[in-house]
Amino acid sequence: MSHQTRFQAYLSDLHAALGDRRRRDHFDTYCSGLMMNLERKSVEPMAATLGSDNVSASHQALLHFVAEAPWSDAALLERIETRVDAAMGDDPRYWLVDDTGIPKKGRHSVGVKRQYCGQLGKQDNCQVAVSLSLASQAASVPVDYQLYLPEQAWAGNAERRAAAGVPEDVEFRTKPQIALDQIRRRVERGTTPGLVVADAGYGVDVAFREGLDALGLIYCVGVQANTSVWAPGVEPLPPKPYSGRGRRPTTMVIASGHEPQSVESLARSLPAQKWRTVTWREGTNTELSGRFARVRVRAASRDHQRAERRPEQWLLIEWPSGEPEPTKYFLSTESASTTIAELVTTAKIRWRIERDYQELKGEFGLNHYEGRGWRGFHHHASLCIATYAFTVLERLRHPARKKNPSRPSAPALPEGYIPRGSPDTDAATRA
Repeated sequence: MSHQTRFQAYLSDLHAALGDRRRRDHFDTYCSGLMMNLERKSVEPMAATLGSDNVSASHQALLHFVAEAPWSDAALLERIETRVDAAMGDDPRYWLVDDTGIPKKGRHSVGVKRQYCGQLGKQDNCQVAVSLSLASQAASVPVDYQLYLPEQAWAGNAERRAAAGVPEDVEFRTKPQIALDQIRRRVERGTTPGLVVADAGYGVDVAFREGLDALGLIYCVGVQANTSVWAPGVEPLPPKPYSGRGRRPTTMVIASGHEPQSVESLARSLPAQKWRTVTWREGTNTELSGRFARVRVRAASRDHQRAERRPEQWLLIEWPSGEPEPTKYFLSTESASTTIAELVTTAKIRWRIERDYQELKGEFGLNHYEGRGWRGFHHHASLCIATYAFTVLERLRHPARKKNPSRPSAPALPEGYIPRGSPDTDAATRA
């Protein structure tokens, strides 16, 4: 079966998520446009290229399909998730939490505000979306994608919400809260369980970590240098003796010599023999390795309000040779028998979603949507992910190939069209 035939069959399998049958042609056309070698993957240039018979009518039809038609982007992503989950087979699974910034000019696009933008590496005018990806060592695909609404500028502004078509049931949620909701949906759907991996933007949120514990999920998350933990052999004092008056004391007592410490101070106190050079994978030109140490600790946030300590978990520390201080810290609930190499491999698996975003933006137009509304923003993103997911599924069909297979010719492309070449899958490792 040719690439083009497989691509059409793949799109046809997703049609059920669209509802009205009349949307299917527009869906196929839009995804075909996202496959093309266009400078901008927005409605106007795609319509101009694919709707040669009546460009104006094609433009209006595609614009209505992506910005206004009431099909469910969540339903589309669920169908993609089912296919990706099955294609990954019995490989160890990860659930990667991340967010991405999309630079924007002006102030009217939904969710736009001056905030940190990872793409730019600084504060700037942008939209930020939180995603959850299914991943294995071989591949990853975002399967949930939701815009973050800044609280005062958007979530609490009725006029701006109405203008952008923000649904009434969408309330302000922090990024960790959005991510935890996405994870809960995977659990409820019965998706193959994955080890949750997230950076410190999520890992420092105690409620996020406790939510993962409540769901019975194992995690490896980044934390900051000032995160407090109980070092081995250090314990709080038991509750104070009952005086016979008032409530009986139940909370732990923190006192001199019986107190937690920051992960940075613990890292600095570790003896030299604790540190190991660990290689986690092959990069483009060389093996990727670093200097790490690990120690069993207990998280210590707000322990003066608790009756008992939390379970032991791993603290993984990265301290590159020549650096004046450690650069990264991770808390992991992986088993006590987990090796340091396995801990490092898990912590570093996040490179996959960084590579996914690089391809989604650079090759599939994720950041090219020009509308301002909530529905169009999420529709466009789900269509980009749908198209990208096909290329990932193709890679999984040919696991021996290190580079992406050539893209298939999309259906109904203009005569003489030549597909764009494959992106370099290891571009992110060179950055």
